[in-house]
Amino acid sequence: MIAFQDLLQFIFAGITSGAIYALIALGFCVVHNTIGIVNFAQVDFVSLGGMFLFSGLFWSGLPMIVALPCAVTAVVLVGIAVERIGIRPSRSQNHLVLIFLTIGISIILRGIIKLVWGKNRMAVPSLAGDDPLRIAGAAILPQALAILVITALAIGFLVVFFRFTRLGLAMRAVASNQMAAQVVGIPVGRVKAASFALAGGLGGLAGVLITPITTLSYDVGVMLGLKGFAAAILGGFGSFPGAVLGGLGLGLLESLSAGYWSSAYKDVVAFVVLLLVLFIKPKGLLGK
Repeated sequence: MIAFQDLLQFIFAGITSGAIYALIALGFCVVHNTIGIVNFAQVDFVSLGGMFLFSGLFWSGLPMIVALPCAVTAVVLVGIAVERIGIRPSRSQNHLVLIFLTIGISIILRGIIKLVWGKNRMAVPSLAGDDPLRIAGAAILPQALAILVITALAIGFLVVFFRFTRLGLAMRAVASNQMAAQVVGIPVGRVKAASFALAGGLGGLAGVLITPITTLSYDVGVMLGLKGFAAAILGGFGSFPGAVLGGLGLGLLESLSAGYWSSAYKDVVAFVVLLLVLFIKPKGLLGK
């Protein structure tokens, strides 16, 4: 019975982490599908989500229910600024050049975060209390349930957005054939900005959700972002269902390996999985 409770506990922890990785992976996929590049500034969108949440709670005195959407909105605006100021003025359309440009933007954003918020570690309160709930003997924090519910709502929003809204359909058109979309009058520049805004929103949402259960620092998004990138590769880079599957799968692998093997190798698992996928099935589980 105790062994089953432990397994259930590890599964809950893995799904919680996997939901965060899935959100970050979806952010990578949105930009990749629209522009064709890997946006490494996504890792800093995660850090900024936590930082803006901290500022809203402790600098502005906002309640959590107001600070959280404000933090996500602020990262959306940062995403738009990254595209308009950092990517669009580039004279090169070479994907490799643009990828290195996002790496440079990421370093700049991290420096700005360090200047504004400092290098000290910070913490924010939980979204839904600290008293754990008991499910079949395993304890699950209300924060974990909040992460799962909000992540499910975000995925549902993406499905509706890309299938039933004009902007979502325009983003799919640009992803399919940018030149043809431009010929029929779709504003490609605005669509690209919207893809960065959406990626910023997903990264910021991951940041505000994970911050209450981890320490907050200027580089907290780097490791989380790289794991989200690994999850996107695992599921099939560019595939939205693959990003969700890859995130959950990676979270479960991490949790089970830490529980039954050693927590010292928890962070290694993501990158071992990344290498194995690249060696054995480069297109990922659901990649085309």
